[in-house]
Amino acid sequence: MALLRSTDRILTTHVGSLPRPVELIDLYRQKAGPEALGPVLASAVKDVVSQQVQAGIDIVNDGEYGKPTRDEVDFGPWMGYLYDRLDGFELTPIEGEAETIGGRDRSRFPGYYASDEALRDEAAEFSIGTCVGAIAYTGNEIIARDIANLRAGISDTRVTGAFMPAITPDLFFPPGSYYPSARDEAIALGDALRVEYQAIVDAGFIVQIDDPLLVNEFEMMFSDEWDLKGFRRWAEQHVEIVNNALAGLPQDQVRYHVCWGSWKGPHSSDLPLEEVVEQVLAINAGYLSIEGANAQHEHEWEVWSKVSLPAGKMLVPGVVTHKTNIVEHPTLVAQRIIRYAEAVGRENVIASTDCGMGGRIHPEIAWAKLQALSEGAEVASQALWA
Repeated sequence: MALLRSTDRILTTHVGSLPRPVELIDLYRQKAGPEALGPVLASAVKDVVSQQVQAGIDIVNDGEYGKPTRDEVDFGPWMGYLYDRLDGFELTPIEGEAETIGGRDRSRFPGYYASDEALRDEAAEFSIGTCVGAIAYTGNEIIARDIANLRAGISDTRVTGAFMPAITPDLFFPPGSYYPSARDEAIALGDALRVEYQAIVDAGFIVQIDDPLLVNEFEMMFSDEWDLKGFRRWAEQHVEIVNNALAGLPQDQVRYHVCWGSWKGPHSSDLPLEEVVEQVLAINAGYLSIEGANAQHEHEWEVWSKVSLPAGKMLVPGVVTHKTNIVEHPTLVAQRIIRYAEAVGRENVIASTDCGMGGRIHPEIAWAKLQALSEGAEVASQALWA
């Protein structure tokens, strides 16, 4: 499969998670079995593909509907889904992010992070896993179901392409005691997750590796002392672990997504893109999906004017964001797209969102933002191909 390029207009996509129907959320909350869940899930995927097409999205997905979401606001499905598909982990329930993530931002704004506003945004329950045994992938039936639903969803459409997100092999939380080291555990997890990655690729889809850890690890572990050297030592190992998990997969079917966390906080100590772009480019992926629309990172399109985008890689910048309820004007979206196109070449840009919209922003606003994304891409295309 060749890379999907914007050859005669700017293509559009998004990062993955989309608002779930209430009926589907209720079934996940009830932990419904396959007989009750299956038909509703298949129908919901077909509907969400249709909605993406109507919104003008070219490269679509299943909304990540196959990942259990148990509330309208839920920050955990992108990660928590894998515990239903792996052996070797023991789950511990966690409520909220505010007490589990450290860093300079929370030190600088303790009042905000203790406020009702912050706690409301981070109140969703989720579970983290501790490794207690040999890691093995057991989700073959689940990923086959998700692939079949997406294939059926796009069967009578004329989409440009389709993708499915999957988690990075390196995780946020301390390792268990089964493996000799955190590195050994992460490599074992990568070997297991490659089964899922390979299944998505074999289906003819793009696999998207969700990896906020690359930049969020800096906020959590290195930002207090602004320890860039220590971060780079850690990041070098992280890139090695990710690439090990991607071994053997065609780069033109791999998308790598980096976001600076989805919480609605100040983000005053986010790692600057220029400090991590070398590591991002080192990932064996043909598509690089990076936040570019929120107020802490919109200016960083300039980085791509200074860094050469290697042949065989596409830039998939966020040009609308989930971090504000304001729906971006299509003209602003077009301006953002044009900046990237002028930096790396119009054919090398696919317009996207900062991160997933599902469970993080009201459904009406999420879909309006996707519409603004496609309208902005049309305006940009008229200018770029004038």
